[in-house]
Amino acid sequence: MFTDTRAMSSFAVDDVDRAQRFYADTLGLRVSRDDAMGGMLTLHVAGDRDILVYPKDDHVPATYTVLNFPVDDVDRAVDELAGRGVRFERYPGMPQDEKGVMRDNGPSIAWFTDPAGNILSVLEEG
Repeated sequence: MFTDTRAMSSFAVDDVDRAQRFYADTLGLRVSRDDAMGGMLTLHVAGDRDILVYPKDDHVPATYTVLNFPVDDVDRAVDELAGRGVRFERYPGMPQDEKGVMRDNGPSIAWFTDPAGNILSVLEEG
């Protein structure tokens, strides 16, 4: 049924302006905005798979990762993002190093949040 359908992902934020600045300026993504749709953002990522980000007044962040960014070198990505003001999350019971990277339990991964509290990650492809 959906074999030839282009699926897309979406998630909510509580403040579209802050989200737009974060995704465009901090993460460096190409972001477009449709004010006719209430300020909906489109994150344009490689592979032609746009991600929709929509405003929701009663937004509650998910308790899981909503968006993963595959990277070649997780340490370099963490250092660069930290230099841009991104703070990496620490989770009880997760074997994370001083940078917040969990290693040797699948791909190396580090989690951070957007201004709305949505959980994102950088995930080392290996």
